[in-house]
Amino acid sequence: DSGIKNISKILLTMTAVIAPLVFLINGLTKGDWFNALIFAIATAVGLTPEMLPVIVTSNLVKGSVEMAKHETIVKRMSSIQNFGSADVLCTDKTGTLTQDKVVLEKHYDLNLEEKPKVLELSFLNSYYQTGMKDLMDEAIIHAANEEIDTAKIKQDYQKIDEIPFDFRRRRMSVVVKNKQNEHVLVTKGAAEEMLACSNRVEIDGKIKPLDEAAREEILTKIDEMNRDGLRVVLLAYKKNPAPVGEFGVADEKELILAGFLAFLDPPKDSAKEALDTLKQDGITVKILTGDNEAVTRNVGTQVGLKIDRVYQGKDLENKTDDELKQMVQECNVFVKLSPMQKAKIIKILREDGHTVAYMGDGINDAPAMKAADVSISVDTAVDIAKESADIILLHKDLRILERAVQIGRLVFGNTMKYIKITLSSNFGNILSILVASSFLPFLPMLPIQLLILDLMYGTSCLSIPFDTMNQHYLSEPRKWSTKKLPKFMFYFGPTSSVFDIFTYVILFFIVCPQVVGTSYANATAAQKLLFSLVFCTGWFIESLWTQEMVIHALRDPKLPFIKQHASAIVSWSTIGMAVIGTVLPFITPIAEAMKFGPIPVYFLAVVFILLVLYIALTTVVKKWYMKSEKYLI
Repeated sequence: DSGIKNISKILLTMTAVIAPLVFLINGLTKGDWFNALIFAIATAVGLTPEMLPVIVTSNLVKGSVEMAKHETIVKRMSSIQNFGSADVLCTDKTGTLTQDKVVLEKHYDLNLEEKPKVLELSFLNSYYQTGMKDLMDEAIIHAANEEIDTAKIKQDYQKIDEIPFDFRRRRMSVVVKNKQNEHVLVTKGAAEEMLACSNRVEIDGKIKPLDEAAREEILTKIDEMNRDGLRVVLLAYKKNPAPVGEFGVADEKELILAGFLAFLDPPKDSAKEALDTLKQDGITVKILTGDNEAVTRNVGTQVGLKIDRVYQGKDLENKTDDELKQMVQECNVFVKLSPMQKAKIIKILREDGHTVAYMGDGINDAPAMKAADVSISVDTAVDIAKESADIILLHKDLRILERAVQIGRLVFGNTMKYIKITLSSNFGNILSILVASSFLPFLPMLPIQLLILDLMYGTSCLSIPFDTMNQHYLSEPRKWSTKKLPKFMFYFGPTSSVFDIFTYVILFFIVCPQVVGTSYANATAAQKLLFSLVFCTGWFIESLWTQEMVIHALRDPKLPFIKQHASAIVSWSTIGMAVIGTVLPFITPIAEAMKFGPIPVYFLAVVFILLVLYIALTTVVKKWYMKSEKYLI
């Protein structure tokens, strides 16, 4: 939207300057102010790429259809182009790099022995909670159903209350009542947070104080399991907490640690390939996860990520803006992040000039998705994530994202192709009209002819969304920028004007005198009218062909029709429209209605020669242009 707004400002500025200038020049040189006004208005209309909204919209629609074929649903059309511009992809680890199939591998007591009591307590916590029931809860319930009598547990225990999970505490609790009317608080959560609210441990059925040695031993065991790729949470309980109806976070203290719950979420087979491809596409992948460093390093290593540095959420606290900016730039893996810290990292990246895509599927991803340039979710995500997403994947696979990136860049390329080519063509027409208006004793083209010419060219441009882009162009992120437009216009606009001026000379001094039988200076009033009509017809044909051929000449840096080819639909539409425009002056009713003059057939050969020379000169100018520019379009 910002890019198109800037381009519109350029066009309005051009029109505001050129249209009055054309009016004044023609009024002063021809003396017919009314016709000069009509011609100036027609020139203003011709300068406006009125097909721009249609081209942009059809480009985006075509892109969304292509993405749908690759199991990607687009909710917001403009996000397609944003995604093609993205140079940073931030994503959570779970489900994106991993298989998103969490399995409870171990339910250890603190001696690393599997005990039914640990599984029973964890089942009570997961089964009776109604808040954020995630894949780990499902894995616990599944394992419990397989290994213990869960039906009896449900009979023996009744839920009393719960303390939902939040990202500050990183734990959640359930209060249940057993048959002896004894209340039990069961809590599970991240290691550091659980150790902070526990003061005892249960080992071999005995309750002992949680001293520093026991604390270090627990952390060492967790670290060893993390290095094996297991995600570990601690399980604790406490009997007879606060009275019924008064349970709260304050009750999560003086807990008794009962054991470890170790989960396995193996990496996807396709993750390494997808990350390598995204890197080749110029996209930096940053992992923003709430998981711990050891597990993240294990998964990252398996999928081929080079992890030199890892920052935790606490490392980002109390840092200056410059320090945060440096940390975000130098590190691609951030662990133990809160939702707001994820959003903060994305904001810093955007402020530093990056276009950021974020992929997430959980409640904790919503702030980051809102902060990103383009947000991506999956069909199985929670409602808030899908609501926040611009793009939804039907499968959580980075390979689908890579294809979507290519489509986004193609959409961008074809949009810029129309904008740049049309602006340069219009600029060339401006120069040609100014030259013709200054030196010709009549209008170079009638207003109706100018409008029909613009309509025919614009209609053929509707095929541009169906064009292709070369692989070199698609290999890097591209961003909207109007800085290069003036340079592009000044290079390629005058190129077409050179041949327009050649056409003027040929028509004024050779073709028109032959048709009329005399030069313009010696012609009668009727002969002068015929002279002008033949001139307008000749320039109409030549101008239409050069405008159609400029699409082929400027769509790619290589030589058109030999080393680079437009798609079939672009070739048929552009050449077909030029042929139609060439035939119009030879169809008597249309020629009379549009006031075309009797142009000789041999002039078509002249136009062909001029087109060959035009393409040759444009190729030379492209080489000059590409000496200082990386991309043509």
